[in-house]
Amino acid sequence: MEILSRIRSALADVPEVERPEDVAVPRDYRRELEGPHAGRLEERLRDYSATVGFVRPDEVAAAILEGCRTLGVSRAVIPPELPSAWRPEGVELVEDNGLSARELDELDGVITGCAVAIAETGTLMLDGQGVSGRRAITLIPDHHICVVRADQIVGLVPEAFARIAASAADRGLPITLISGPSATSDIELSRVEGVHGPRHLTVLIVED
Repeated sequence: MEILSRIRSALADVPEVERPEDVAVPRDYRRELEGPHAGRLEERLRDYSATVGFVRPDEVAAAILEGCRTLGVSRAVIPPELPSAWRPEGVELVEDNGLSARELDELDGVITGCAVAIAETGTLMLDGQGVSGRRAITLIPDHHICVVRADQIVGLVPEAFARIAASAADRGLPITLISGPSATSDIELSRVEGVHGPRHLTVLIVED
C-alpha cells in the first residue's frame, strides 16, 4: 500500500487526459561504439568467471571437444541448426527436438551459437532460434559452450537490440541474456553458481 500511495502522490500533477506517448523521452544516450570489440568482450566475460578462447573457423570443433573434455561433458544437447563444422567427434550430441526438462537434466552440457554479443557488458544474447537454440536448452544443463563469431560482436546494448528487433518484436521469440555462469548470492553475499542455469560458461570467439 505504501508503494501505491507514493505512486499516486508522484502522479498527482499529471492531467488525466495525458498518455505516455504524449511525453517525449530523451534518447540522447550512446547508441554505437567503434570497434574492434572482441578484446573488450573477452575482458568482461572473464570478469564474470567465464572461460574464453579465440579460435579460427577450422578450429571450432576441436576447441569444443577440448572444452567438453575439460568440463567432463560426454553428452551434450545442441540446436538442430548447429553447423556440422562445429560438431565435435568424441562427444554424444543430442539434437533438441522438444526434449523435456527431465531429458535435458540428464545431459552434461549444451553447445550453441548466439544471435549477438555485447562487448561493453560482456553479454551474450540468444534469440530462441537457429544456432541459439530453444531457450530451455541453455537453462538446465550444467555446462554451456557458446560459439560467437567476430561479426556478431557489437559495442553497446542499443546496437544489440537493433540486431535482434525482428526476432523479439516481429516473431515474438524469447530473448535470453547471458553474462557469465548463472549466479546468485544470499543476504550475506555468499555467491552460489548454477542456481538458475549453467554453472560453467565457455565462450569461443571465432576470429575472421
